[in-house]
Amino acid sequence: MIEIPAARVQIGAPDDHLDDLAKRQRYGREWFEDEAPQHDCDIAAFRIDRTPVTNSAFSEFAAQTGYLTRAEQQGYGLIYGPEYWRTEPGICWHRPAPGINAVMHRPEHPVTHVDWTDAAAFASWAGKRLPTEIEWEYAAHGAYWSPYPWGHEWDPKRVNCAEHWAGSIVNAVGGWRIWWQTRYSDLGSAPATTNVGALSPAGDSEFGVADMAGTVAEWTASTYDFYDPHRTYDPSFAAAKLHRYRVVRGGSWKHLQAQVRTTERMAAMPSYSCFDIGFRCAADASPDNR
Repeated sequence: MIEIPAARVQIGAPDDHLDDLAKRQRYGREWFEDEAPQHDCDIAAFRIDRTPVTNSAFSEFAAQTGYLTRAEQQGYGLIYGPEYWRTEPGICWHRPAPGINAVMHRPEHPVTHVDWTDAAAFASWAGKRLPTEIEWEYAAHGAYWSPYPWGHEWDPKRVNCAEHWAGSIVNAVGGWRIWWQTRYSDLGSAPATTNVGALSPAGDSEFGVADMAGTVAEWTASTYDFYDPHRTYDPSFAAAKLHRYRVVRGGSWKHLQAQVRTTERMAAMPSYSCFDIGFRCAADASPDNR
């Protein structure tokens, strides 16, 4: 784990960045409004895993405890088919796609098909916890805002995302569908994960934390809420708040540039799992660093 020092930290994105973001891609500013207003938070020292939890580590947890994830219990997993989301029988963390044994074929890839309860159960077994949303963001960009863990300039070679695999800029939804359908016809629904830390150190944050952009989106401990209760947000954000969704951060291997930024906020029902959400653990600071 990596020690992250106590600090006063900029959380959320500045307004000029959100204005620029709205101009550069299809989605309007309301899509990203829950990243505003940018505000300062005092964050105590803590520790965070350098990488997401791997299939190998989750296998050890499952073997020692007999734990069954929600996907295993329900008998199917959620993947994106040629056109849209669908459930697939037998898909779960140790069988993320037909013909793939996650432990045998991908031991050092990040685990997927885990819901929030599955992630929290692993963290507890490991003597850790899930990071809060603000801890996660601080570990991703440091005390001062930057849109990507490595800084301000976009570089798809530093992040496992759709544009990394496409080898060029993917223009919003239309371009994404072309990329995805080509990929799906070649590789099916197999997650495009890689060994954790594969893009280190180029893609690391200033603290040396890896894979904070792309690879897998990550569960946090935090329940979704607004940064400013008096601000007007899109109704979809209000629904996430009302139903107490959990915050997911970082974006994944199938996301676009705008979705793998350090301040991008996603949210999902705690019972949700799919082929591109995983997690990493955190813990309180070691006694010498409190």
